[in-house]
Amino acid sequence: MINKSYLIEQNINLLDKKIFLFFGENLGLKNELKDKIILQNKESEIISFLQEEILKKEELLYNEIYNISLFEKKKIFFIDQVNDKLLNIIKEIEPKIDSQKIYLFSEILDKKSKIRDYFEKSKIHGAVACYADNELSIKKIILNKLKGFRGLSSENINLLVNNSNLDRVKLNNELNKILNFFTNKELNNEKLEILLDIKINNDFNNLKDEALNGNKSNTNKLLGETIIEPEKNIFYLTLINQRLNKLNDILTLSKNVNLEDAINKLKPPIFWKDKPNFINQVKKWNQKKIKKILKKTYNIEVKIKTNSTINKNILLKKLLVDVCNMASIS
Repeated sequence: MINKSYLIEQNINLLDKKIFLFFGENLGLKNELKDKIILQNKESEIISFLQEEILKKEELLYNEIYNISLFEKKKIFFIDQVNDKLLNIIKEIEPKIDSQKIYLFSEILDKKSKIRDYFEKSKIHGAVACYADNELSIKKIILNKLKGFRGLSSENINLLVNNSNLDRVKLNNELNKILNFFTNKELNNEKLEILLDIKINNDFNNLKDEALNGNKSNTNKLLGETIIEPEKNIFYLTLINQRLNKLNDILTLSKNVNLEDAINKLKPPIFWKDKPNFINQVKKWNQKKIKKILKKTYNIEVKIKTNSTINKNILLKKLLVDVCNMASIS
C-alpha cells in the first residue's frame, strides 16, 4: 500500500500497518519520521539493525521477534540500509509479527526493485516514498518552525534556504540553533549569519571535498587549519554520508547513461559550481569503497552517541584520513 509522506508527516498515526518501508533520498525526512515514531512509542523498546547485520546473522532478528514475554515492552524495530536482499526474510517473519512493528529504511529504490514493488502492492504493509525536498517545501518548514518570530523576512528565509542547499538535515540543524539562540523570538540578520557559521561550514566542506578527492597534501593541510566544533560532529558525519550517498546514486545512474547525464539526473540538482568536485570524486570511488566508509561513519556515530567521554574530534579526523586514503586507492 502506497502512503503519501506529507500525510504521514501531518499524522504519524497513519502508520497503522505492522511493517512499513521508507525509501528515497530524503534522509532528513526519514530521520524526522523516526523521531516521531519513537515519540509515539515512549513505552516501547526500540531495537535498531543494519540489513548487513541481519544477513550475516539472521537469528539476531528472529530471536528478538520470536522470543516474546508477557512482561516485556512492545518492540519497535528500525532496520537501515535495506534493499531487495532482505525481502525473503521479511516474508518469512511477517506471519509471526504480533504486537511488534518493523520500520525499514532504504535509499533510492527504482521501480524494478522487488522489495519496493512488494510493499507498494501489499494490502497488509505500507510504503512511503521520501523524495528530496524542493525550495517550496524547505520554505514551508522554515515558516512553520519560525512561526511567530519577529524580523522573519524573505532575506533571512533565502539565507536559510541557500545555506541548507535544500537539505532537510542541515536545515533542521540550523533551525534548532535559531530556536535556542533567539529565545525572544526576534531575528537579527547580522547575528543570524554569525550563528549559522557560514564560513566555518564552508571550511569543513572544503576539507570534506579534498578528502573525498584523495588529495592527501591538501587534506593534511586543512585538517590543521579547519575549525571542527565537537558539538557538530553528527552534522559533519551527515555531510560526509550525504556526499557518499550522492556519489553512489551517480554510480548507479551512470550504468545506463554517461557520467555528465547521470549527474544532471540527480535530485535535488547539483549546483554548477559543485559539479567539478562531483566529477573528480565519482572517478575515485566505487560502490564497494562507499559501502566500507558508510559502515565506518555509522560506527563512529554510534560511538559518539553512546560514549560522552570519547574524543569526537579525533574520531572525525581519523575518519577523514581514512576517506582520503580510500579515495586514493586505485
